[in-house]
Amino acid sequence: MSINKWDPYKDLLSIQERVNRLFEDTLSKGVSAEESVSTGTWSPAVDIYETEEEFVVKAEIPEVQQSDIDIRVENNALTIKGERKLQREGRKENYHRIERAYGTFLRLFLLPGTVDKESIRATFKDGVLKIVLPKKEEVNPKQIEIK
Repeated sequence: MSINKWDPYKDLLSIQERVNRLFEDTLSKGVSAEESVSTGTWSPAVDIYETEEEFVVKAEIPEVQQSDIDIRVENNALTIKGERKLQREGRKENYHRIERAYGTFLRLFLLPGTVDKESIRATFKDGVLKIVLPKKEEVNPKQIEIK
């Protein structure tokens, strides 16, 4: 009987490989292996910050046409959706690797009740979508005198 030295890292790598295969299989179901590399869902990076007067949402959406972006505010939720299309500059066979994600995206953010929905504005420049959500003017509380 031989004694084998146990390597816990080997087991972890095996588990990681199985999980990776599970995600690959799930995400590429119904799509050819070639297409699964180049298309899929993705989520653009977003920064959100607040000033005295407004909330600002900045989303990185490179190589997306302005016409392919849809911004909506419904039921106190801001929805940004769109699509980055793969436009191959050469023939399909000339690509060695495609790592950037393509396809549709959807981001949803709940808005506080202090947002003035009628004054929201958006700009798109150099692949960055900027949405400015002004705050409502706060009404000063009225003091009631007791007689």
